[in-house]
Amino acid sequence: MKVIFIKDLKKQGKVDEIKEVSDGYAVNFLIKNGYAVKYTKSSNDRLNDDIKKRELKEEKEIKEANTIKAKLEKEKIVFNVKTGKDGKVFGTISTKQISEKLNELGYNIDKKKIILDSQLNTIGVHNVKIMLHKKVEAIIKVNLKEN
Repeated sequence: MKVIFIKDLKKQGKVDEIKEVSDGYAVNFLIKNGYAVKYTKSSNDRLNDDIKKRELKEEKEIKEANTIKAKLEKEKIVFNVKTGKDGKVFGTISTKQISEKLNELGYNIDKKKIILDSQLNTIGVHNVKIMLHKKVEAIIKVNLKEN
């Protein structure tokens, strides 16, 4: 029996994949547990429609992410920090602090989307990556100034 997977199933199939499986396995496990639906002309048409909708949605998300990226890369975030004798910062600037500063500027960026290649614990300007979408990445300047 041909089935269309609607959920990922490890070592069996991925979403939107069409696969030939035994009738018993299809009926008693895949369809019963919601991993797949029987392949028919109408289910295939629905699959194609769903794929097109997801592609359009992703294109829209990428456009929005690129718009935000253009605005973000013009911003410069400044942190006034306390330093020791040799110019070393007490503590480090975290993704949470960067996220809070961005929220103050009107950007709703989750701290999990902010990627630090190294700790921000020295005075100066640092480049910080922000993953706006899996295909769109912005780089902002974070400036640490001595207090």
